[in-house]
Amino acid sequence: MPDVKDLASRYGIAPATGYAGDVSPQAAWRMLSELPEAILVDVRTAAEWNFVGFPDLSPVGKQLVEIEWQAFPAMKVDPDFAGKLDQRLGGRRDAPVLMICRSGARSAAAAAVMTAAGYANSFNVANGFEGPLDPSGRRGGVAGWKSDGLPWRQR
Repeated sequence: MPDVKDLASRYGIAPATGYAGDVSPQAAWRMLSELPEAILVDVRTAAEWNFVGFPDLSPVGKQLVEIEWQAFPAMKVDPDFAGKLDQRLGGRRDAPVLMICRSGARSAAAAAVMTAAGYANSFNVANGFEGPLDPSGRRGGVAGWKSDGLPWRQR
């Protein structure tokens, strides 16, 4: 497995404090396509997965890992998030773990927690699934996974 420096130069990863770096949605897709061990973890709420949609990894033969960082409606951070993800990853601490949320804030926090838990290749997908608000106050058209035209679907 390449180290963080190798991944950063190969995929144009921006440095970050507390985790391996910020990855554009396009670079995340390339990592998922090219690195068999790369994993995408969607840390949004079940309501977001159900009503907004989610990344579709079937074109690269992978499944999205869905673990809520915060549970709706209270939006309290799950104190066992790292334990749940560690269990899902089966202890593969060197795998590139790409975190995604709506706009990149929750996923950055999750990447920092996983880095502290020993996952050195924890990355944040910058701008998340829907990106920032556009001038009309809507998401999904300015930046992010959906705006970049990457595969996604709804339930």
